[in-house]
Amino acid sequence: MSPTRLTQSAQRRTHATALAALGDETRLTLLNHLAAGKQASISQLTTGSRLTRQAITKHLRVMEAARLVRCTRQGRETLFELDPRPIMELGKYLTLVSQQWDQALLRLKAFVEEQ
Repeated sequence: MSPTRLTQSAQRRTHATALAALGDETRLTLLNHLAAGKQASISQLTTGSRLTRQAITKHLRVMEAARLVRCTRQGRETLFELDPRPIMELGKYLTLVSQQWDQALLRLKAFVEEQ
């Protein structure tokens, strides 16, 4: 496999992992909370939620594996913060896919109108 194909394959896996992580309402809620730009502890993220700390932690670990959030330790607490780069990369990818579909639909329209 060529290096370019390998890179594209790795990018697709990265995008798929991020999209899968974002495909959960709880994770989107956590992401919204972290989008304010401040670090938050698990107890802060659990406040106002019916979920347990363990459940929130599990969701945060999925988001961390998808590189959507970063964590740092401060004493006994783990603080989480949003990493916007994967979301920006997803935005670029989705824009590209949207443009490709627009072009395909225009070709289809032109073909149908010729008939």
